[in-house]
Order: sequence, then C-alpha cells, then structure tokens
Amino acid sequence: MRIDIVTIFPEFFDVLDLSLLGKARQSGLIELGVHNLRDHTHDRHRTVDDTPYGGGAGMVMKPEPWGDALDAIFGEPAPVSSEADAAPGPILIFPSPAGEQFTQAMARELSEQPHLVFACGRYEGIDQRVVDHFATRGEVRLVSLGDYVLNGGEVAVMAMIEAVGRLIPGVVGNPESLVEESHEGGLLEYPSYTKPSSWRGLDVPPVLLSGNHGAISAWRRAQQLERTRRVRPDLLPPAV
Repeated sequence: MRIDIVTIFPEFFDVLDLSLLGKARQSGLIELGVHNLRDHTHDRHRTVDDTPYGGGAGMVMKPEPWGDALDAIFGEPAPVSSEADAAPGPILIFPSPAGEQFTQAMARELSEQPHLVFACGRYEGIDQRVVDHFATRGEVRLVSLGDYVLNGGEVAVMAMIEAVGRLIPGVVGNPESLVEESHEGGLLEYPSYTKPSSWRGLDVPPVLLSGNHGAISAWRRAQQLERTRRVRPDLLPPAV
C-alpha cells in the first residue's frame, strides 16, 4: 500500500518509523510519503492560511498550496476524452469533525486499497473548494474520529494509519490475533490474563486454567457480551 500525507508538521510522522509500521515500511509492505504543505507556497513567508470570507474567528487554509501539493501526488488531471480509460486514483481523506465516523469496518475497507492520501487540516479547516475540486478527480472522504475537536488533522491521521496499516496482510505477525479484537465481530474484546495466576490477591478466572477449550470459548463470548452491554450497548445486535 502507498500512503501519502500532506501536513505543515511533517516531523510529526517520524514515529511511523517505529514498531510494526516501521517494520512494514522496511519490508516494503507500506510505502510512505510525507509532504510539507509549505513547500507548495509562493511567498517568502510560506503562508498557508488567510482570514475567512464572511467573517468569523480563526483562519482558513488557502486553496492554492493545497491544490499544488495534491496535484503533485495525483498527477495532472486527465483530459476529458481519456477519463474513462484512466486508472482509479488514490482515495483522498480529510480528517474532519464534520465527517463520517471512523470505524473498524472502515479501517478494514481502507486497508484493501492500494493508495491512500491524507490531508491534515489546521486552524478552521481547509477551503471547501479543495474538497470539491478533488471530488471531481476521484474518491474523497471526510472522516471523523469522534464527536470532539482536535487542533489539527495529524493526530487523527496517525490513528487512522495505525488502524489501517495493521490490517494489511503481513504487518501483524499472527493474523489470528486480529480476529478476536474489539469491534472486529461487532463486540468489544474479552479481558486477557497472563502469568502469574495470582497477583496482589487477584486470581485469573479458573476457567482459563482448565484446559477446556469449549468452556474457555463460551466464557470469552459471555465476557464480550457483558462488556459490550455495560460499556457500549449501542453495539449489541438486535437479537441480543
């Protein structure tokens, strides 16, 4: 998979050299490009924002540097006559509190794509014309991590790349570990334990020491249902 990120803080993504995603980059499973939006400005101050039309607090990111930065990734627009023959372009993702909610299902869907581009907005957001223009050139998605506001898109993009990247085949060493995670089957994950069997007066549930795999499986399923019912009842299927 190819991942491109446009940001005014490219050093923020140095952490992608670490852990499993860093190993995935080294092995060629993930190809990453981090692009500084200020490299596409045309004034000596490298300005990326301006006051909003219509008034209001804050600043809005200008369309010109965004257009140039994304053009460099997408390539020049194809002539109208050849659009039908053009290969599908990357999926362009704008982190936004006004977007659709990011879920595990979306992470899995995006993990199957060959090329993702993340546009990290700041201030009061990016000029809407950038979204509208690139929506004419490919798939554009506004995506929200949740019902809250961050200072910029970098944290949201990092979370999305982490969630998407680990689902790419070969990134996680044991693919079976992905199956029983929270949200994979629509439920939260069951609690986990390891050695020692007793710690500070707290014991591991006896069923996990029994060696009875059927009983263990039933216990884990019951724990998933109980935890989901208690913490996220909105995730329970209607039958439950």
